[in-house]
Amino acid sequence: MNLEQKSIALISASIVLYCNDYLEVKRAILSFFQSKLRGVLYLIDNSPDNRLKTLERLHVSVLYIFTGRNLGYGSGHNIALKKAISKGYVYHVVLNPDVCFDENVLPILCEYMEKNMNVGNVLPEVISSFGEKQKLAKLLPTPFDLLFRRFVPIKALRDWHNKTYELRSFNDNSIINAPFLSGCFMLLRTSALLKVGLFDEKFFMYLEDVDLNRRIHSLYKTHFYPHVSIYHRHDKGSYRNWKLMFYHVKSAIQYFNKWGWFIDCDRKKKNNLVL
Repeated sequence: MNLEQKSIALISASIVLYCNDYLEVKRAILSFFQSKLRGVLYLIDNSPDNRLKTLERLHVSVLYIFTGRNLGYGSGHNIALKKAISKGYVYHVVLNPDVCFDENVLPILCEYMEKNMNVGNVLPEVISSFGEKQKLAKLLPTPFDLLFRRFVPIKALRDWHNKTYELRSFNDNSIINAPFLSGCFMLLRTSALLKVGLFDEKFFMYLEDVDLNRRIHSLYKTHFYPHVSIYHRHDKGSYRNWKLMFYHVKSAIQYFNKWGWFIDCDRKKKNNLVL
């Protein structure tokens, strides 16, 4: 039985909104529905008003939920994840509103998951709006990693450091079992979430993807799969916006308080296994 013949409860997706550009979100929504796979897409709107509600007109299977307040990234996706799990969806795609992809991406990734039942999360190759490959499969970060990437102004030094942290020594066509996969696109096995839990809602924004993938990685493989690509605008808002930088720093503190700052034996073990 191929994927198209399977139950309607195969795949769901969610996008968390906060005052986003309508056309950009429209592209993300249509990317999901141009696939032959049947499913639903939850729009969780954390905006102060519901003007983005018109997006639900794009497809009969768009389910719009207006929260009325900014709950944060992980908390917003958890609303959708709880509904998806209760409806019996096998896979759930966490999408950023600034991604888009071709119709073959989801069928190929779901087929890969069907053939590899030990994989709990998969991330495809990610291409920037400038046509560059984004290095979004990484090691688990140390405090030094995040400080170095954010505050060292010399590009040559950053590139030297990132060669290891961003696993650049791997061939571009390598499938990598990475402990940290970006949250811009997460194809999650919902049965894995039942074991490890959903997004930690203590994280308002940033590093919630590191935390969740790390927990999944403890029981499943979490694969970077480079044989299909998505497109991601990725404007690094925290590098230009002081408020977003505050959220980034706060989340980093919460993350290292949870997992360990300089002594984190599990991090060392997981990173060494990848390297």
